[in-house]
Amino acid sequence: MTEVEQPVSATMLSSWASISDVPREQGALPDGWEFVIGLEVHAELATKTKMFSPARNQFGSPPNTNVHPVCLGLPGTLPVVNGFAVELSIRLGLALNCTVQRCVFARKNYFYPDMPKDYQISQYDRPLNISGWVELASGHRVGIERAHMEEDTGKSTHVGASGRIHDAGYSLVDYNRAGVPLIEIVSHPDIRGPEEAKAYVGELQAILIAIGSSDGKFEEGSLRVDANISVRPAGSDELRTRCEVKNVNSLRSLGRAITYEGKRHVDLYEAGEHPRQETRHWDEAGGRTRAGRSKEQAEDYRYFADPDLVPVDPSPQWIEEIRAALPSLPRDRRIALVAMGADAKAAAIAVDRDMDGLAVEAINAGADPGRVLTQVVNNLAVDGADTLDSHNFAELVKLESGGKLTSTQAKTVLAEMVVSGRAPTDVAIELGFEAMDSSSLESVIDGLIADNAEEWERFVGGDDRERGKMQGFFTGQVMKLTKGQADGKAVNQILQGRRNRQ
Repeated sequence: MTEVEQPVSATMLSSWASISDVPREQGALPDGWEFVIGLEVHAELATKTKMFSPARNQFGSPPNTNVHPVCLGLPGTLPVVNGFAVELSIRLGLALNCTVQRCVFARKNYFYPDMPKDYQISQYDRPLNISGWVELASGHRVGIERAHMEEDTGKSTHVGASGRIHDAGYSLVDYNRAGVPLIEIVSHPDIRGPEEAKAYVGELQAILIAIGSSDGKFEEGSLRVDANISVRPAGSDELRTRCEVKNVNSLRSLGRAITYEGKRHVDLYEAGEHPRQETRHWDEAGGRTRAGRSKEQAEDYRYFADPDLVPVDPSPQWIEEIRAALPSLPRDRRIALVAMGADAKAAAIAVDRDMDGLAVEAINAGADPGRVLTQVVNNLAVDGADTLDSHNFAELVKLESGGKLTSTQAKTVLAEMVVSGRAPTDVAIELGFEAMDSSSLESVIDGLIADNAEEWERFVGGDDRERGKMQGFFTGQVMKLTKGQADGKAVNQILQGRRNRQ
């Protein structure tokens, strides 16, 4: 390895430190309080077989059909590392700006029926990827402590009214998931609210999908989140008791769980009490978290190096080959669009929808960047938009920019282009679209002013709110009379010009 091997201590693994100075989200907590949040994101890797056995890694199979003596923990079996899972994990480490190092597999001991051998193979003091970061669309960076390999556990189903173990008549275990390759991404506690947490997980999801390491499907359990949540007085640097909300399986639930748990902590502190360090579970139907068990520390798992597995020591050449094959990442794609003249927020939406390639090609064909992104953001969140021809899309934007189509007409033409794949000029001719000349438009507006004297006086003499309301009234009337052929921007310019002459 060219990288210096950096051992990670048990203290580092459980520490809740090195918090960046990030302002809290307004309104997420009562005044005077802020969140301190770190997330553990578990992503199943997109392999054909499991981490240490040849059993299939396939979602949706009948229970206990994707199994093998190794993942069932039968006596005399030995694990063998899935090389492709290691490659996918290195891809992610490089995409998260981590140091990739020689790593060791460890046994994480616990006694639950979801792992038949009574331990999970994971990584402890020598993980594969350490010390990285991910940059959100807002520009804020969240530190990555580690991204380590492990095997997933089986799935327990508690048969009872609530689906929880405390009132179950009996429990069933499906070992199809036991042994599926996982990458666990552990962030620093740099996140300051539910919206930022959702943005962070969404960014990780986009990265995982872009590099092919995981399909990132919450609905299939390929992506799950454990949220470590605490609160503190705003502006302080103290570290208070945290609770871990386990296995949150959607971005919406993540935001709701963080909000609920943060407010629960504040209520306890303001009542002179304090939260217990424990794991909790999110109750989606009830909109609240519920207590699970007291939170284990690293020593409770009695980690030790797995004697059946040798260390994984990726060569520098292999690491660089993997780095060279990485595709453009979401952050780089946003930067590229902004460099071409796009608004940063619009660029983020385009990348999130995977429509930035269309936007780049249209801009390179001479279309105005601002209008391209406006169309992508406002009018292309529809089925079939990914099949749109970039040349035709660029021509449509040029027709709008050149005044040959109004924004309303351009929207209508674009919708037909998505369905039919036809050229914008052909669609516009068929629909009878052409923009009104300025003299005709001025005549229509002058007639409306004469017929609506009271509304005109309110537009001229009213406050900003009244003026905005009346501007909308006149613009709407113009569009109605011209059957959408008027350019809204030109209408507003003429209205302002008439008002300034009063």
